[in-house]
Amino acid sequence: LLTHLLFSCRFNWSELTPLGLWGRTHGLQTENSEFLLEGMPFRILGGSMHYFRVPREYWEDRMLKMRACGLNTLTTYVPWNLHEKERGKFDFSKNLDLRAFLSLAAKNGLWVILRPGPYICSEWDLGGLPSWLLQDPEMQLRTTYKGFTEAVDAYFDRLMRVVVPFQASTILSLSLGYKKGGPIIAVQVENEYGSYAKDPNYMNYVKMALLNRGIVELLMTSDNKNGLSFGLVEGALATVNFQKLEPGLLKYLDTVQKDQPKMVMEYWTGWFDNWGGPHYVFDADEMVNTVESILKTGASINLYMFHGGTNFGFMSGALEADEYKSDVTSYDYDAVLTEAGDYTSKFFKLRQLFSMVIGQPLPLPPMIESKASYGAILLHQYISLWDVLPALLQPIKSEFPVNMENLQLNDSIGQPYGYVLYETVIFGGGHLHSRDHVRDRAQVFVNTVYVGELDYNSVELSIPEGQQGFRQLRLLVENRGRVNYGLALNEQRKGLIGDIFLNKTPLRNFKIYSLEMKPAFMKSLQHVSGWSSVPDYFVGPAFFRGRLWIEQQPQDTFLKLQGWEKGVVFVNGQNLGRYWKIGPQETLYLPGPWLRRGGNEIVIFEERTAGRIIQSVDIPYLGRTQYVD
Repeated sequence: LLTHLLFSCRFNWSELTPLGLWGRTHGLQTENSEFLLEGMPFRILGGSMHYFRVPREYWEDRMLKMRACGLNTLTTYVPWNLHEKERGKFDFSKNLDLRAFLSLAAKNGLWVILRPGPYICSEWDLGGLPSWLLQDPEMQLRTTYKGFTEAVDAYFDRLMRVVVPFQASTILSLSLGYKKGGPIIAVQVENEYGSYAKDPNYMNYVKMALLNRGIVELLMTSDNKNGLSFGLVEGALATVNFQKLEPGLLKYLDTVQKDQPKMVMEYWTGWFDNWGGPHYVFDADEMVNTVESILKTGASINLYMFHGGTNFGFMSGALEADEYKSDVTSYDYDAVLTEAGDYTSKFFKLRQLFSMVIGQPLPLPPMIESKASYGAILLHQYISLWDVLPALLQPIKSEFPVNMENLQLNDSIGQPYGYVLYETVIFGGGHLHSRDHVRDRAQVFVNTVYVGELDYNSVELSIPEGQQGFRQLRLLVENRGRVNYGLALNEQRKGLIGDIFLNKTPLRNFKIYSLEMKPAFMKSLQHVSGWSSVPDYFVGPAFFRGRLWIEQQPQDTFLKLQGWEKGVVFVNGQNLGRYWKIGPQETLYLPGPWLRRGGNEIVIFEERTAGRIIQSVDIPYLGRTQYVD
């Protein structure tokens, strides 16, 4: 009864949908302490889903599930480092087709809050900023430093040509020749800048960069409580991010802006995981009770995440607080939908709550796609990395070690992700010291013999004395993911970032091999000679390959890599992401649309100890759980 009375002022938004309001002129506005959409009171019930973390074939399914849960708004970040991988070359195709994503949102009755950055955080490599920005040794990210703003200007010039026609207000659209508005009702200015706040002029710069390129919708900022007052910019509605509703937290918004609607831009429905830690979960009842408490105050809300998806490839970010911790491949987040888009108890509890708020029946939830267990897959062939080098890779020669971003590769934008092999000649052995110049982890070999690792915690190694003569010292360095949050963004160069010393003498005259493992490289790898049967015991680094045969229509599955140590999995050329035996994550999500009937090529790059088989299972295992405090 109490809940019924609290929500007795029902919000029926059935007519307030993007396709139901063609010809609108006003979009989303604020008046006193409420939102108005086309002059009618409106409450944002939103959910985050990132198009770049979800296979395109599943975008609409996830949107339909949003509607079935009772949501009216979708929020998404826009990842600069995917849309402009190489400076000046833009990609809005396939899984990065933002136009198609926005069109689908409108078709399915969802408004959109767009969060174009340029910085997005999001547990994504460098917070979505392209690594080629770090080629400039003086670079100051997220400031009005000229080298940064010039790059942002060029990116926004291109991005806003995609975005502007999808704004809700038709005033601008008509002047540009667009007859109908789109689903975008608000645009966020940067992201959590109050936690960075290195340049008092920066937020105004980003705001004007949006306005000058045709953004006319409501502007917003997004910060946690501590950063709220430092992340403001005039003309933008401040919103707040949190998981636990502390007393007075929403009222605190009144201290930074008077008579404005309250909005929780990120209500954290779960949490992300780091390698070596637990799989975090957040109690469903506590979450729903907090959402109900937020709604009782009259505030709008966005669930971060509604559907997390996956950090496919090498795109997961990292934390650097007391120590460096890289994020796992899964972005399941213990969200409302699972990594594979399945329902959780959170979904049905929220659906019940939102149906009371809206006061009318919700669409039926779509059927769940069944998952497949294809069983054991034999990796029957392998080729050592040392045999691949002369066949496929041309080294860069340099007197000094060069970090990944400054390697002369990819039309001079450097190497953004993956591994780099540094090779030099030594006499004898002795004491090897990294001076903390390894980013992030190096396997050390003498010729092809493994002698140890260097990372943030291990900075020295003993190199055994050998027979007289020259020997090759090799350092296979992995970029485990750039930090995406905090004050250390400018220091995210990877590979060897300075000298390495043997017996107090800096090493010189390197051959440097780039192992970015891009699609062209993986394709060439299939045709290189030297593949052979896997012996009973083998130590990497090496590539392994096998074949998954599917008779029927392919379905989602999960790959379990028990017996393997650390590496990356490719299926039909698609990089599924990293695995690591330290966990917590033990299965990699393999979307059905990336498989085909018949033969499917599986290639694994294993750094150390390889198994002989991997298992295709129908249930994910994300590791030992721990409740978020």
